[in-house]
Amino acid sequence: MCGAQALQRAARRLKACSRWAVKTQVQQLVIILVAAIGVHLYWGGRSIDPGPGQVAPRNPIQRDLHAKRHFDFKGYQMTSLAEFDVEARVLSTKRYRYDASAELSPVDLALGWGPMSDGEVLDDIDISQSGRFYHWSTNDPPIPTGQIGRHSANMHLIPADASVEAALHDVKRGHVVRFTGDLVKAEHPDGFRWKSSLTRRDAGGGACEIVFVRRIEVFDPSARS
Repeated sequence: MCGAQALQRAARRLKACSRWAVKTQVQQLVIILVAAIGVHLYWGGRSIDPGPGQVAPRNPIQRDLHAKRHFDFKGYQMTSLAEFDVEARVLSTKRYRYDASAELSPVDLALGWGPMSDGEVLDDIDISQSGRFYHWSTNDPPIPTGQIGRHSANMHLIPADASVEAALHDVKRGHVVRFTGDLVKAEHPDGFRWKSSLTRRDAGGGACEIVFVRRIEVFDPSARS
């Protein structure tokens, strides 16, 4: 009888030790997971500093179409208004998940080219995004304010496929992006209508480019030789 009781006590201690070991392993895994997420958010969210000098000197290229192209995309009737080719520095990025346009355009990029791709100029300009707009402010304009507007824009980007969308989600402030596609108008049977600007010289509501992005490349200009 005493031997049986001893065996029972040993079995209970073994079970308790096993539960403690499993609990410890789970706690360790949680700590590792939280640390990994923290590292990813820290490094993944960091902006890139290319330093002084223009890293995207040329203006966006817009080409007229001989005839407008119509196509369906995610239940929307799309109309191509012009071909569009951009190489620009990323001034800010903003993801959208819940507004009326998020299904089509999950990411806005505020982009700069020419003098607005120069780190020395951008050091004196505060840039932000909200509500599908891009905002800038400065106490001491490093270039004429008209040049700021003519060499930067907030663009609503519609990824043509999953690979383009994944690349857009990886873009960081300071990257240089090169993409090609179309400036478009999007319409939905429920009455939704969204039309791209066709000039870089406007401002305010309706002044943003809406780009159906067919191809994109992302560069770290600080890594260029």
